[in-house]
Amino acid sequence: MSTITHGFDWPDRFIVGTVGLPGDRTFYLQAKDRDRIFSVALEKQQSAALADGIGELLGQLRELEGNPASVPDETDALLVDNEPLDLPLDEEFRVGVLTLGWDPTTTQVVIEAAPAPEVDPEQLEDITSIEDIEPEQLFVVRIPVGSALAFVERTRAVVAAGRGQQ
Repeated sequence: MSTITHGFDWPDRFIVGTVGLPGDRTFYLQAKDRDRIFSVALEKQQSAALADGIGELLGQLRELEGNPASVPDETDALLVDNEPLDLPLDEEFRVGVLTLGWDPTTTQVVIEAAPAPEVDPEQLEDITSIEDIEPEQLFVVRIPVGSALAFVERTRAVVAAGRGQQ
């Protein structure tokens, strides 16, 4: 069976948000482009790891001689998004695999999410990319560096919001 790809290139919104009370929150990764909304559930730890990974990637790009990707030091106020998740909130799948990449031709951060694969544990070391697991669905989002920085800051704040209250 071929993979159904849900792609968002330069979406209007790409955020992590939650539903529920601290200690019993469900985390969602959501993209919106015009009237199209796509949401997947993920774990708090996955949210934090994604934010950390994007933060590291942006830091590496910023340190390149001349900062060719023009990674800003601070988030542009126009990119700050503190609004709740968009409705309707329909969970398409629960994330099992997340990958992070960089496309130098478009200077975009590329995030891919797929459901957990049904893979024989002995075959795990042969998997090098999401394509190797042939998921039923694939969520692909491509965002510019400014939006990626705003995503990192929001996600870290969302993850931290439940700490100490659980």
